[in-house]
Amino acid sequence: MSDLEYAIKVRNLNKSYVRNVPILSDVSFDIPAGKIVGLLGPNGCGKTTLLKILSGCIHDYTGQVLVGGNPPGPVSKANTAFLPDTTYLADYFRTVDAIDYFNDFFYDFDRVKAMEFVERFGLNPKQKIKTMSKGMQEKVQLLLVMSRKAQLYLLDEPLGGVDPAARENILDIIMTNYAEKSTLLLSTHMVNDLEESFNHVLILGQGKVLVNTSVDNVRKSGRTLEEVFKEVIRNDW
Repeated sequence: MSDLEYAIKVRNLNKSYVRNVPILSDVSFDIPAGKIVGLLGPNGCGKTTLLKILSGCIHDYTGQVLVGGNPPGPVSKANTAFLPDTTYLADYFRTVDAIDYFNDFFYDFDRVKAMEFVERFGLNPKQKIKTMSKGMQEKVQLLLVMSRKAQLYLLDEPLGGVDPAARENILDIIMTNYAEKSTLLLSTHMVNDLEESFNHVLILGQGKVLVNTSVDNVRKSGRTLEEVFKEVIRNDW
């Protein structure tokens, strides 16, 4: 495959925090473009750190990282929609203020779609972020991300704080609203619930890549994705 057929290329990536304890250790992998990718691994394996590096939020690492053929920076950020695992919106923002902010900031943002999401989620467009529950704040951030026509979507545990009743609806919104031919990299612990949605999988453990393959290859082995996940984590964690 040519470089243009890869959404992400990573070579010899290393990242440490305190006391030089490695979070990601000599990580190398490629992600084909146009895939729905499950980013799997136990807590502390480096999933969130990897997503922050790909999104351009973390810069102090060593190694090569290319997103759409470009190092993380202004060009890649313009084409990447990132949903972090924490709330980042100013607490004085109203929902409509956040929508207007994204509309001004991102050329690929669809304000009409965002307002449709507001109605679908039953949100008050004039309610301030600081008065919302954690679940409502997560819905606002999700609608902002999914209202973009990005080339790459990075979603960090989008279903982590969602109750089971709402999980199917949130998953449907993600899977039916990301831009056609774009790449979706979704971090999750819910392997069984999402296995049918993925066509590629990247599994991390102890800061290293344990598995990077298509889900078809997993199925050809006669095992489910959940079985492979449990096996490699049991052996390497």
